[in-house]
Amino acid sequence: QVQLVESGGGLVQPGGSLRLSCVGSEDIRDLYAMGWYRQAPGKLRELVARIEEAGRTTYADSVKGRFTISRGNAKSTVYLQMNMLKPEDTAVYYCNSQNYYGTNYWGQGTQVTVSS
Repeated sequence: QVQLVESGGGLVQPGGSLRLSCVGSEDIRDLYAMGWYRQAPGKLRELVARIEEAGRTTYADSVKGRFTISRGNAKSTVYLQMNMLKPEDTAVYYCNSQNYYGTNYWGQGTQVTVSS
């Protein structure tokens, strides 16, 4: 079973930056995409950003121009650079990977809090 481990969350002031990292315990066979989702209290989990194996990226409208997703050298590594953070970005951020057969793997989540 593939395990995804996130790191890089924390407390930051509005306008600040954080970089989230996600590392898989092994290469994911037939990988289709990796991405980041977030869930704020009382809200549904939502897509933040995703990067496909072919390199195409997708972003939520709310983070376009502020967040950047990228892949690491290892096949099951993904990063999320978050700039110009806002209080509404506060949430638990989850790493996700998906293969071509629709199998999803999830990390345990990392808390991001944007507050002065």
